[in-house]
Amino acid sequence: MDLDLLSIRLLCVLITPSEQDLWRRGARLASAPVDFELADATTAAAKLARGGIDVCIVDSRLPAADRARLAAAAAAVRPKPFLVSTAPRGAARLEGVDGMLPRPASVEEARKLVDTCIRLKVPTPVLVVDDSSTMRSIVRKILSASRFPLEIHEASEGRAALDRLRGEKFGLVFLDYNMPGLNGIETLSDIRRDCPNVAVVMMTSVSDSLVVARAQMAGALAFLKKPFYPADIDAVLERYFGLRS
Repeated sequence: MDLDLLSIRLLCVLITPSEQDLWRRGARLASAPVDFELADATTAAAKLARGGIDVCIVDSRLPAADRARLAAAAAAVRPKPFLVSTAPRGAARLEGVDGMLPRPASVEEARKLVDTCIRLKVPTPVLVVDDSSTMRSIVRKILSASRFPLEIHEASEGRAALDRLRGEKFGLVFLDYNMPGLNGIETLSDIRRDCPNVAVVMMTSVSDSLVVARAQMAGALAFLKKPFYPADIDAVLERYFGLRS
């Protein structure tokens, strides 16, 4: 999706005026147009219930009852907006939110956080690499159930995947470990060398700590053991999008 044609509606429910100002100024400098709004919890819940909000930023210091009201309002509309909490780095995840972002300490940090919110609306091109057409179909179905927007493509083995990655733009690869020809680790190493901005998630049907360690050392974003489920995919995508404080 061309960012020149994209705009998002960002609703922020923040307590401190200083953070409100940082997010407002960050939104002005973002990579795409942002319809930025500030609201208290009551007004924000009403706005969410009417629909049209893409991302709602919720201050973790809000009373639990207010956070629950916002989560309920977001869950009741379609398409469901992303509800993201802003909290200190390392804070525990709050119930009912789709992810966590750190509190910005500067306008530049706020701009980067707003750009993270923008990425949530842009479909991410994903390449599923597995020599089994049945498994590719299963992974495609699981990815399609994610709350994150994805454009899903397939490759049947490592060399075909590398050819596509060199000629097309992808953000994320789900890569099988056990494949004929180039295996998963070899393919991962080539991806990291030729396409360093592409994140790779390794998949395997066996539990082997050595395989996990090799994948991590080779630069994998995450490791998934088959079978896995939409919640597992969403946890990986939270890491990919930076929705962890």
